[in-house]
Formats: sequence, C-alpha cells, structure tokens
Amino acid sequence: MNILFVCLGNICRSPTAEGVFRRLAEREAPSLAASLLVDSAGTADYHVGSPPDPRTIAAARARGYDLSSLRARQVMPHDFQRFDLLLAMDLANARDLQAIAPADSRHRVNLLLEHAPELQLQEVPDPYYGSSIDFERVIDLVEAASRGLLRKLAQS
Repeated sequence: MNILFVCLGNICRSPTAEGVFRRLAEREAPSLAASLLVDSAGTADYHVGSPPDPRTIAAARARGYDLSSLRARQVMPHDFQRFDLLLAMDLANARDLQAIAPADSRHRVNLLLEHAPELQLQEVPDPYYGSSIDFERVIDLVEAASRGLLRKLAQS
C-alpha cells in the first residue's frame, strides 16, 4: 500500500502525517509497516526542498517523532499512479487534488480524517499562523486518523 499525505505547502500537516503514520505503523503494526510506502507532498510549490516548519519539528519531537530529514515537495502527475491513497488534510487540498487527478485516479483522493470518524471532523486545521498548541492539535488529529487507517489496512 502506497500512501501520500497532502497539504498546501508540505511543511506542517502533511509531513507530520507522514512521520506520525510511519512511526505508528512501525510500533503498532510492524508486519504491515514493511509493506507500506509513505510520503507527503503539497499542492503548492511554496516550500519545495525546505524542511518542515521548525514548530512542526519541535512539536513532533516532543511526542517522539523525528521529522528532521523530511523535505517539502509538490504533488506530481505520476503520484496519482504511484499512490493507492492520496489523503488530503482539508477540503481545499482535496478539491485541488481532484482537479489535477486523472479521471481514473480521482477515487484515490480522500480526507485523512475520514479514518477517525469518532472525531466528527473533516479537516486538519492549518497551524501555520497559530501557536504551539495548534501544532500539538495537528499531532492529536493525525495520531487518531493514523491509528484508524492502520486498523483499516490490517483488516483488509
């Protein structure tokens, strides 16, 4: 299973999702982790080549996730063939992905929080203009959705 997490600039939410999901898979579903390809990207090219936002790295590090090696990249046309799931952090990025996806790949685009229905939320809010609490909230939401996705993948 190949999974791409997507937000706008690929420096806050989607690298958090990539790092958290990868680490939780290694810890909680090691046999499944070996069969996963996990990556992240942005719909915009604002930060291509940049590491995650320092606040993202700090919040993740405080929870035991290392995002320091990740670098931002933009979604590319071949991603729609390479990845089984493209999980957007919010509705705007899901719409942007749908707009550029080939018709036969649109079904691969979903919202990350669909995997945490208990939260009764659709979107992971962008913490970029917020405080450290907002970056911590992103991790809370991503952890819940990652665990839900891991359960779903383990069942299939």
